[in-house]
Amino acid sequence: MVDSELLSQLIGDIYDAALDSSLWVGALEQATHFIGGTAAGIYWKDITVQGELHYVYNVEPSSVDAYFNKYIRFDPSLTAQFFFKVEEIYSTTNVLPYSEFVETTFYKEWVKPNGWADHLAATLDKSATSFAQFGVFRNERQGLADDNMRQRMSLLVPHVRRAVLIGNVIDLQKTKAGSLSDALNRLDAGVFLLDDHCHIAFSNIAAQALLDDATILRTVNNNLIAVDPQAAQLLRNVIAAASGGDGAVGANGVAIPLSSQPGQNWVADILPLTSGARQQAGGRHTAVAAVFVRKVSMAAPYPTEVAARQFQLTPSEVRVLDAVLKVSGVSEIAEALGVSESTVKTHLQNIFGKTGVRRQADLIKLVAAHPRPFPG
Repeated sequence: MVDSELLSQLIGDIYDAALDSSLWVGALEQATHFIGGTAAGIYWKDITVQGELHYVYNVEPSSVDAYFNKYIRFDPSLTAQFFFKVEEIYSTTNVLPYSEFVETTFYKEWVKPNGWADHLAATLDKSATSFAQFGVFRNERQGLADDNMRQRMSLLVPHVRRAVLIGNVIDLQKTKAGSLSDALNRLDAGVFLLDDHCHIAFSNIAAQALLDDATILRTVNNNLIAVDPQAAQLLRNVIAAASGGDGAVGANGVAIPLSSQPGQNWVADILPLTSGARQQAGGRHTAVAAVFVRKVSMAAPYPTEVAARQFQLTPSEVRVLDAVLKVSGVSEIAEALGVSESTVKTHLQNIFGKTGVRRQADLIKLVAAHPRPFPG
């Protein structure tokens, strides 16, 4: 059973962290205990095998450094993680058999020395070349992630995602603003503070520019309305729900598409303001929610992902295919991935069978034939 009062408090703390990044460690600690893990982090990774830890709870700094400076390239889950959908939840066994995982260099030299057994994660945001992730570690006593852990994770992921996306736009602690409106006036992003009827209590300069353009947003009697009818209805529903508290918004209100027209890739993220530290941040405004409007890029999928979906490759096969693009020879691939040569040979044979080619050079040509996205 999930304690609804505890969940509501936790969601509120997560939303408070959206406006003050110093609160993330405490929010992650509570989330870790709620989900059933021992450590947690929010991090960013990209296809060049680089990354950065944004916030962390209960992971030694030396372990963080070791991962991003050395072991990230041995991480058997990394390549497959690019293919999961936003808010999709996955663990180690969703990527490769656990018996194969414990034989990797990554497990032997980084996971096991930290006392961990599994990692349950969800993608918070992604592009063709990078993704942001929320992950919780399980220790050896806790064992592998189970259905209860996944269910609890699913209750938090939409809220963590919303907080992270909004936190990328604003951080009251960093701006040292006296109130939320002071901080919003300094932003390039369009931000509206609305009451439960979508009446505009405050809008910053960037938001006013969007209204002046009137392509995606407009006002009627000072009420904010999306030009697209479907977006307008969803916006009204989420704002009305926000007056009922943090939990009432649920999974809605994250990256709401504001237009279906080509080239108009604007989305809205909605942050409730009716509880926690956000009430004080709202200052004199009687708003129930803040609406952050941003433009997103619609990048094409990475070529390896296209090939993986076309030929129905398993995550382990995708990992080997990705390695083929970077190094040559079975022994070199095995060393790069931290697995045995026999494992590489098995996956290569499966890949050859599915794609209809017989040489690594032909695999490279096959993947190269797919359109490559622009970085970013």
